[in-house]
Amino acid sequence: MGLKTDKTNPTESEGKYSNLEAMSVSGLANAMHEVDHDVLKAVGLAKPKVVEFITEMIKRVSKGGRLFYLGAGTSGRLGILDASECPPTFGVEQGKVVGIIAGGDSAIRIAVEGAEDDSAQGWKDLRAFNLNKNDTVVGIASSGRTPYVIGAVKEAKKQGLLTGCITCNPGSKLAEEVDFVMEAITGPEFVTGSTRLKAGTATKLILNMITTILFIKLGNVKGSQMVDMKLSNEKLIERGTKMVQASTGLNEIEAKALLLEHQSVRKAIIGYQTQR
Repeated sequence: MGLKTDKTNPTESEGKYSNLEAMSVSGLANAMHEVDHDVLKAVGLAKPKVVEFITEMIKRVSKGGRLFYLGAGTSGRLGILDASECPPTFGVEQGKVVGIIAGGDSAIRIAVEGAEDDSAQGWKDLRAFNLNKNDTVVGIASSGRTPYVIGAVKEAKKQGLLTGCITCNPGSKLAEEVDFVMEAITGPEFVTGSTRLKAGTATKLILNMITTILFIKLGNVKGSQMVDMKLSNEKLIERGTKMVQASTGLNEIEAKALLLEHQSVRKAIIGYQTQR
């Protein structure tokens, strides 16, 4: 059994399992799967605050605002991942959702030593985007104590931007500086302090909620279909063709031709309905 959990900093506490090197591959897999159950419970408890945040964010984005994610290390990479998926998935313009990582784009692949400790750089990085009053900034930090993130959201809030945070430790310094606190308390990691594990998974789940719900409510999804997705490969063209077929009754050849003509599922369906 591990050590007693630090209630103020559980992501850095030793968990249920130790002597990991002595466990079999099967034993390690079973143990990791067991502790991963903590993630869904933690996100479930955080969900009411996530809903409050998204509801307020939608008001800003619908008026032309943008969503900015800011983080260091794994947290920064997760924000960039979520942001980068929005244009192809929902057909929104590049820059509607922006991920920023401490140390710049090179830190996506290779860690930049000390970048997360600069409390002034996060705001400097945000200012480069010519912020407006309808923009939203979400600070992502599993520990809740990353200076790069804290400094940025503190100044963003002071400037009147909507601010939120995603963190996996309770009562953090980061939480003190934002309008909406989304805490998914996932507890000790399987490998002590490795927040790319449970904390990272919980963060990804919350990010999924934020952008998916945002663009559903802004009209970029019809039914459950990605009608504004970018037709960037054959798989997506095939998917789009089936969507056009279902909505129009056209055969596959006709539906694909219409889709390629309009380069959009939504526009193809509207074009068909207009021509009838």
